[in-house]
Amino acid sequence: MVFTRLLKICSLALTLAIPAVVAQVSEFSLANGMKVIVKEDHRAPVVVSQVWYKVGSSYEPDGITGISHALEHMMFKGTDAVGPGQFARTVSALGGDENAFTSRDYTAYFETLATEHLEKALELEADRMRGLLLDPAEFAKEIEVVKEERRLRTEDKPSGKVYEQFNAVAWRASPYRNPVIGWMNDLDHLTIDDLRGWYRRWYAPNNATLVVVGDVQPEQVRMLAERHFGGIEVSEMPSTKPAAEPAQTGETRVEVKVPARQPYLLMGYKTPIVGTAAEKWEPYALYVLANVLDGGNSARLSRELVRGSGVAASAGAEYGPYSRLPGMFVLDGTPTDGHSTAELEQALRAQVGVLREDLIDDAELKRIVTQAVASKVYQADSLFYQAMEIGTLETIGLDWRLIKTEIDAIRAVTPEQVRSVAQRYLVDDNLTVATLVPLPMDQKPTRPALPGVRDDS
Repeated sequence: MVFTRLLKICSLALTLAIPAVVAQVSEFSLANGMKVIVKEDHRAPVVVSQVWYKVGSSYEPDGITGISHALEHMMFKGTDAVGPGQFARTVSALGGDENAFTSRDYTAYFETLATEHLEKALELEADRMRGLLLDPAEFAKEIEVVKEERRLRTEDKPSGKVYEQFNAVAWRASPYRNPVIGWMNDLDHLTIDDLRGWYRRWYAPNNATLVVVGDVQPEQVRMLAERHFGGIEVSEMPSTKPAAEPAQTGETRVEVKVPARQPYLLMGYKTPIVGTAAEKWEPYALYVLANVLDGGNSARLSRELVRGSGVAASAGAEYGPYSRLPGMFVLDGTPTDGHSTAELEQALRAQVGVLREDLIDDAELKRIVTQAVASKVYQADSLFYQAMEIGTLETIGLDWRLIKTEIDAIRAVTPEQVRSVAQRYLVDDNLTVATLVPLPMDQKPTRPALPGVRDDS
């Protein structure tokens, strides 16, 4: 996300960090509540436009999980003005590309085009914001595409199955327990009327942010946004109740037995994020901690577990400071032949234990700050990434201006703060562990018999 790692970058690029971060950004709102954010980047006559909706899988009640992602698919299936598939063909004919993505916290649609074609992108997006047909025949075909996507990413992918089960047992109340693509039973019973209700509820200008980055002038974008989105009526947004996760009071474990070639281990500690942490510096200290463990060949997991003891074929750590709801600090890995997931787990726990006891040194801090700055410079080369940063922060309820201050926040982290968050959050009673137990590749996983259900397979 905002902190994607970059291992090598030239010193010249580092000197460009400050100009890249403070490029001109303009912000305004239309009368109907739609927010518009414009970032100028005049290096090439290209523009990225993204429309972000504040709805994703974490908004979905039980029984209709996956509906946000299914609706994303249907957004390309036609309006009165634009037939099924015509949206993509129109953008392609103009030499551009388009697509969409759904996450736990948002759904977004984007186009990358020559600047002269920006108006067409906005015209198309405004048309489908409230004018989607949602044809039952198209839905019947597309929901099968969604289910096949689920099979490929989860049902038939061992690591995907582990990750899904991990979230399902780790979270008690948080909607992050449900997969973005939805549970298969819910997809089987999803109806076109469900989608119509979801679409009417959430797809409105007062629940959307338009982000435009590229070779544009803010007043030009304002005029086009007013022309195409300004006349769209607002919708009354449903109130969302807080989904507070109860404090975990003991370690949680789950085993996943599926045909697989290798065992796999996934561990997660519940952690705060920017906006929910007890202290503002805590998310940045957790970010530094993750990079102490996993930030290239010189980081501890690679040095100690892969190249050192050889217990791990791969090992990683990840923490994201930005999301709508609190998340996790995650460790994962695959043991080498001759070693078990139990041995790998103990090795990972030992590395966490060291961080709870000892201060990291200045060289590690310097490496992490250097990588963070280099990453920002590298990512600033992408118009899409610049827009993604802004859209993500705005849609999860934060301020895009955090982009300007995150490097300083990382620089301000002290070794004592890193140890403090390790001691507070990376503790056994706050831990969930999922283990993949491989079955032979030609063996079907067994399913427990359910009362009243006959299994003839």
